[in-house]
Amino acid sequence: MTKPKMFARAGEGAWTPTPDGNRRRVLLHTDELMMVEFGFDKGGIGALHSHPHVQASYVAEGRFEVTIDCRTEILGAGGSFIVPSGLEHGVKALEAGRLVDSFTPRRADFLV
Repeated sequence: MTKPKMFARAGEGAWTPTPDGNRRRVLLHTDELMMVEFGFDKGGIGALHSHPHVQASYVAEGRFEVTIDCRTEILGAGGSFIVPSGLEHGVKALEAGRLVDSFTPRRADFLV
């Protein structure tokens, strides 16, 4: 079994385009937990979707309109939100920004 990577530094890792026109980079992951950084240009949309993973997100930069289960709030840098398993959610970048998301268990679909 390979030892998990336990530390990441700012700027490490390559950005991967997302299907909705944004970008992401996987920071760290084990089977149980994953951290992923997402980058958005102003006006970028993270389309409404759901997944079985529990998600916790931190607004590292920018301002986002966040919708979870039909409830919408505006969050700026330093704000955060949790998405329980299976709930529909999405974001709109009101200005260029970054989200740091944690998923449990890891999103295997982000590793292919």
